[in-house]
Amino acid sequence: MRRIFMTAIAVSGLLWAMPGMADDHQKSGNPELAQVLSQDFRAKDSARDSFRHPEETLSFFQVEPGMIVVDFMPSSGWYTRVLVPYLGKDGTYIGLNPEVAPDATGYAATMRDTAQRMPEQAAGWVGDQGAKVLGANVGSIPEEWNGTVDRLLIFREIHNMFRGDSLRPTLAAARKFLKDDGLVGVVQHRAKPDASADYTDGSKGYMREEDVIALFQANGFDLVDSSEINANPKDMANYPGGVWTLPPGFSGVSDADRAAIAAIGESDRMTLLFRKRP
Repeated sequence: MRRIFMTAIAVSGLLWAMPGMADDHQKSGNPELAQVLSQDFRAKDSARDSFRHPEETLSFFQVEPGMIVVDFMPSSGWYTRVLVPYLGKDGTYIGLNPEVAPDATGYAATMRDTAQRMPEQAAGWVGDQGAKVLGANVGSIPEEWNGTVDRLLIFREIHNMFRGDSLRPTLAAARKFLKDDGLVGVVQHRAKPDASADYTDGSKGYMREEDVIALFQANGFDLVDSSEINANPKDMANYPGGVWTLPPGFSGVSDADRAAIAAIGESDRMTLLFRKRP
């Protein structure tokens, strides 16, 4: 395994040095967002900025202060701590989770009762600054939200939605709650184009870009644009343990291989923008 990792680093280092590969990683020049990213409450989160490119990503998704933005499966709140203060007092942040079965346990159970939990969680993360915070689960979205949402953002969760069968109901709900000109922004771990069906069934965290686009098209959305903002050619995307082998997880990585895996960085990611079809 160690020889494979070291070879991957050597090859991908050459790819990263090729002209034009890093062009999309230039800063967007958004001073309001840059100020949010420098806040003290993001001290731990900022270690991931060089891999997740929040300023460039949100600018590509055309997210602006004052908008109503739905963040799907906010989990530990990495993007919540960016979006709530950035959207500002005139904006609304909505944490949306999938519907949770009554008998669900473990991680799934933590996504239950999002409407009650989300405002309190966000307050604990960012205080009372920024946007109004709401929450919902897909099966209990208030009808008054229909036609009001500017953006739906899905960060590194398409694989979970695909294998958990929550992608279809979420996109069906999105077609209702998005404005006519509303957009869906997606960041997702990217498999190689020739990756097998078994490797891209969601269980490894990686999805093929063409498959993700096809899934959205099949559910009433058209691709508007794509970007290499979150690309990482160092990622070979073929680890037996899936994407969790890479930082920040290092799942199954021995002490001897940890430095080699850390040098790869976080996963290669597609960044896609969709609009609902009339």
